[in-house]
Amino acid sequence: MPETVIKRTQTGVRIESSLLKVLKGVAEYTDLTLGDLLEGIVLHAFEGKAPFSSKTLRVIEQLKEVYGCKLTAADSHRLVES
Repeated sequence: MPETVIKRTQTGVRIESSLLKVLKGVAEYTDLTLGDLLEGIVLHAFEGKAPFSSKTLRVIEQLKEVYGCKLTAADSHRLVES
């Protein structure tokens, strides 16, 4: 598949701390940058597709345990800062 040339913008996104640690771990595991990982997740979500294989989902569960991330999809849009 041919590469697509794009323009990226630096952004200052705030994200829950343990979730960020898990995302960084997944990026490391998949040999992607955090930005590339997030782009992939979003592009899959926009098409209603799952972004991760069952093997990667098992790794994510392990990383969530390691970093104490107890968040689920049910928590989406319901998080408040302390």
